[in-house]
Amino acid sequence: MALQYYQIIDITDFGPFVTKLVLCMPRPVSPAELTADQFSVYVEIRDKDGQMIRLPKSFIERDHLVPSRGYRPVTSVYPSTRQGEPVSEASSYVTLEMPYGPIWKCSAALASDFKNINGHGRYTVQDYRISLTSPVGEGDDTLCGLVFHRCAGVFNPKIERFLPGVSTHPKLPIRYGYFVPNKLDAPKPLILFLHGAGEGGQDLPVAYSGNKVTEFTEDWMQTIFGGAFVLVPQCDTMWLDDGSGQYGDSGKSMYTEALKYLIDEFIDRFHYVIDPDRIYIGGDSNGGFMTMRMLMSYPDTFAAGFPICEAMPDKRITASDIARLKDIPLWFVHAKNDPVVKPEQFAVPTYRRLMAQGARNCHFTYWDRIIDLHGTFRNEKGEPFEYLGHFAWVPVFNDDCRLDFDGKPVRISGKDVSLMQWLAAQKKS
Repeated sequence: MALQYYQIIDITDFGPFVTKLVLCMPRPVSPAELTADQFSVYVEIRDKDGQMIRLPKSFIERDHLVPSRGYRPVTSVYPSTRQGEPVSEASSYVTLEMPYGPIWKCSAALASDFKNINGHGRYTVQDYRISLTSPVGEGDDTLCGLVFHRCAGVFNPKIERFLPGVSTHPKLPIRYGYFVPNKLDAPKPLILFLHGAGEGGQDLPVAYSGNKVTEFTEDWMQTIFGGAFVLVPQCDTMWLDDGSGQYGDSGKSMYTEALKYLIDEFIDRFHYVIDPDRIYIGGDSNGGFMTMRMLMSYPDTFAAGFPICEAMPDKRITASDIARLKDIPLWFVHAKNDPVVKPEQFAVPTYRRLMAQGARNCHFTYWDRIIDLHGTFRNEKGEPFEYLGHFAWVPVFNDDCRLDFDGKPVRISGKDVSLMQWLAAQKKS
C-alpha cells in the first residue's frame, strides 16, 4: 500500500536540511507501539525537472561528485501533529527524526550548481521511500508492510515568514524577500542583507535560507532591535558582476544603482513604519563586497554596516572612499584561515586604513577559525564541527561576535555588547 508523508525542513548554520518525515498512518498509533528500528528510509535527490542530482563532496571539492541517493538512519519516532510536533496520545501522524548536517549524506535540502560560474544553490526535490520493516501493534490492528512514497507536502516554516517582491526598476528589476515585524507600534529599523555568490539566481528563498538569514526573524533577534524589517534582495548572477558576467576585481557592480533604487522604493513603501535613521546593511562574501560598494557609493543612506568575509579588494578602495567610510559605524567579521576571500587582501588592510584615518566606531571580530560553538553539529569523532574558514557568517547569525581586533570586548556606555546589540544601537546623528 502506497501511503503519503510530509517533509519538515529546518534552517541551520549550514543551511536548510530535511530533519523530519511525518507519516500519514492508516490508523492512530500510540507511543508504546513505536520504535526507531521499525522504519527504513531511502531517498533520491532530484532537480525540479526530475533529473537525478550528483552532489559535490564539499564546498572545496566541487569536482568530486558523490551519488545523491542513499539511506538515512532514524533516531527517534513518535506520534505527532501534521507539522511534526510531538503529542502524548495516539495520532494518525507519526514523525521520524533523522540526523542531519554536513557529515550526513542526503540530508541537505539544497544543491549547488557548481557547473555554473556562480555556483548557485537551489532547493531540490527529495524523493523518499519509507518502509515499515517490522509490525506496529498487535492483533487485528497490526500494521505491516507499509510503504510511504507519495510526498503530500513540504513544511519549511522559517522561509514562510518572508514575503516575495520585485522592484520596478525599468532596466534591472531585482527580486527580494522581506519580513515585516509583528508589531508596528513605532518606526522600526530596516536590516538589509546581501547574499553570497551561491545564493543568487532564480530560487528566491535560497537568498534568505542558504546562510540562516532567517535568524533575523527569530524572537530573540527581533527583541534586540525592538522589532525590525528585514530585506533580502537576490541578483541573477553575483553582486561582483561588473557587467562582464565574470568574477573580477574592478570594485564595481552592475547592480549598484538598481539596488539603491530597490532600497529607496521599499523604504518609500513602508515610510510610515521604517525609521530612515536606522537603515543597516550587511552581507557575506560576495554580499560583503556589495555591502562595501553600497556604503562607498551611498554613505548617507546607512546608519551602520556589517561586512562579513567581504570580497571588496582593498586596492580598489581609494583614499576618498576611506574618508567617507571612516565616519560610518562598521563591524567587520572574517576568519584568518579563509581560503576563499583571503583577509590580508581584503578586510584587514581596509580596517587598518580606516583606523589610521581616525575611524571612531569601527570594529573587527577576527576569528582564528570557525567552529561550532553551540553543539549543533559534530564531526565523525564527536568533536565540535569545524566549518570552512570562509563561513564567517555562522558566528554572526549566532551573535557570537563580541571581541574587537585587539581581542578586547566591544563596549557601549561601559557595557560589553555583541555585534547585533551594537548594530541595534546605531542611529544616524
